[in-house]
Amino acid sequence: MVYWIITTVAVLTVTFFIVINMKAFGGMPKGKRLKRIKQSKLYKKRQFQNISYTPSITEGYKMSKVTYDFFLGKKDPLLKPLKEIPSLHTDLKNIDKNTDVFIWLGHSSYYLQTDGISFLIDPVLSSYGSPFKYFNKAFKGSDIFKPEDIPNIDYLVITHDHFDHLDYPTVKSIKDRTEMAILPLGVGAHLERWGYTEDSFIEEEWGAEVNLKNDIKIVFTPARHFSGRRIRQNDTLWSSYVLITPTKKIFLGGDSGYDSHFKTIGEQHGPFDYAILENGQYGEAWRYIHTLPEDVIQAGIDLKAERIIPVHAAKFALALHPWNEPLQKITALGKEKGLNILTPMIGEVVDLNQQEQKFTAWWED
Repeated sequence: MVYWIITTVAVLTVTFFIVINMKAFGGMPKGKRLKRIKQSKLYKKRQFQNISYTPSITEGYKMSKVTYDFFLGKKDPLLKPLKEIPSLHTDLKNIDKNTDVFIWLGHSSYYLQTDGISFLIDPVLSSYGSPFKYFNKAFKGSDIFKPEDIPNIDYLVITHDHFDHLDYPTVKSIKDRTEMAILPLGVGAHLERWGYTEDSFIEEEWGAEVNLKNDIKIVFTPARHFSGRRIRQNDTLWSSYVLITPTKKIFLGGDSGYDSHFKTIGEQHGPFDYAILENGQYGEAWRYIHTLPEDVIQAGIDLKAERIIPVHAAKFALALHPWNEPLQKITALGKEKGLNILTPMIGEVVDLNQQEQKFTAWWED
């Protein structure tokens, strides 16, 4: 009996180390990157910290109950769409370089082109948002864009290293079509393991301002979230970004719970022509690290955003709300506040130079 127990433990241990060292899990910061991390004012008690105290779960909730409900509890019948969601496959490779456009690729992935420069943000173009192909699968119709659809890009932008924002197959596939990668401090360890070179990184922490091509500037700004692809959390930084071009200002939100940083960013860098904000995969238990729809509205107000483009919905079921609830709520709340909420389908072109654009309530069909 003892022999079988020891053998079982040994097999499980070996299996764990084999799995955790798969390339999809990325790398760990070390050497001069780790030295930079330890010198950061944001790094305390052996991990990066948020501006405000940020527990992983809201007071009054128990992690055991939340976990049970997520995996074994009764699910909403509309947790996933009942049929294929509508989408439009735009040919990214044939977009005129002189046009300024935003194209949502599903979840938090989007292609942004402005002032002659292209950006690809948090591309997850696999049919799953996890390290394993059969877990967290994309909704039908939401995964129409593939890595091979991506043209040569000037800047790959990553907000943090979670699997639904940093996808190994996608990032590996587009390596030779990516001129530079913009990354929060520590995330470069993953890309280096996947074949990228350190001289192709702009890897910084909050407060850094970097001049890009064509008189464009990007500012690394705070978010209220966390990070981690392996066992240890918060060994890499998470970030939002302010993109300042000769013609417009755009806020790239990434994942974040609501906090004072939105107002601070609005005061320092606003007003914004566009704010691209997370709106989905939320719950009261997670409100410190993911905005609820009413928080998204307040964040847009704090940022002084003229137009809000909500993302982080309609591809994966990472929370327990109906799949289309985020879009229903954000449009209703935005209307109440008189805000301009843009809700394109996946793949539908948003003309960044057009003052007024109308989009259908495609999630209601």
